[in-house]
Amino acid sequence: MDISRKRVLITGSTGFIGSHLTERLVDLGCEVTAFAKYNFQNEWGWLDHSDVKDKIDIFTGDIRDYDAVYQATENIDVVFHLAALIGIPYSYKSPLAYIKTNVEGAYNVLQSSRKHDLDKIIITSTSETYGTAQYIPIDEDHPHVGQSPYSASKIAADQLAISYNRSFDMPVSIARPFNTYGPRQSARAIIPTVITQILSGMKKIELGNLHPTRDFTYVKDTVRGLIEIAKSEDTIGEVTNIGSNYEISMRDLVDLIVDLIGRDVEIVTDEKRVRPEKSEVDRLYCDNSKLKEITNWSPQYTLENGLEETIEWLEENLDLYKPEIYNV
Repeated sequence: MDISRKRVLITGSTGFIGSHLTERLVDLGCEVTAFAKYNFQNEWGWLDHSDVKDKIDIFTGDIRDYDAVYQATENIDVVFHLAALIGIPYSYKSPLAYIKTNVEGAYNVLQSSRKHDLDKIIITSTSETYGTAQYIPIDEDHPHVGQSPYSASKIAADQLAISYNRSFDMPVSIARPFNTYGPRQSARAIIPTVITQILSGMKKIELGNLHPTRDFTYVKDTVRGLIEIAKSEDTIGEVTNIGSNYEISMRDLVDLIVDLIGRDVEIVTDEKRVRPEKSEVDRLYCDNSKLKEITNWSPQYTLENGLEETIEWLEENLDLYKPEIYNV
């Protein structure tokens, strides 16, 4: 499918990945509608800081509101569904909020898309649905294990999406990114929290568990993967991983960041940042061969290249963060 000139709706458009996706689709010539959470201040998240904000339509609503989502999907060809609650620690505090946002939100997108007969629906999943790796690298056939309320809600949303493809023959694709990082990411994630603490002059860097490994993917590579999944007919009814096929431990990642910034710091454990033992996902390592085989996608950024761009952006935008506060 040629996605240029398509009428595209992006939920979660004002967030980290969504804002980058919005910008890229505008560059490709799409007619983009950005679904933004309604607020009385008309704030559009990261799109307020974007050069494309005057080139898109903003639809304000709530992903939990079927009526709003139904109206937003009218006269749309393709929807990228990214809107979700994503913070794992907060899912321990408010599991029901994750069910209402992540599961009911996915239902609203799927049912509205069905009613409007859209050309393609891309549901954004997460590598957290796999839980700790039972074998590596993790391919799309790996079992699902809900080790947090967050991951359980995303598993439910994914299964609902698959059911809509099988029950109603809808052109639904599930994109499953591994750990995306880059400019605009929330400080709840390890890479921006380490970088912002160091850049703000802190000598003691507070972190959680350092033994787990992750497969980090730069946001521009993730966005390219989402678009390739949307373009491909072979991804319909399928789950497709987006990842770098490279794993690194949290400890080694922190050491790499420290070396790139060039400052001496001490790493200390903050118990508030440590996941419950049975909830910790110890290992994530992506098998990206499926995406590479069915599309022209491959990662363009090494971890070092992506971190360098991220550090540079955070240096210029440090005032947008509060490094001294732990963001659940």
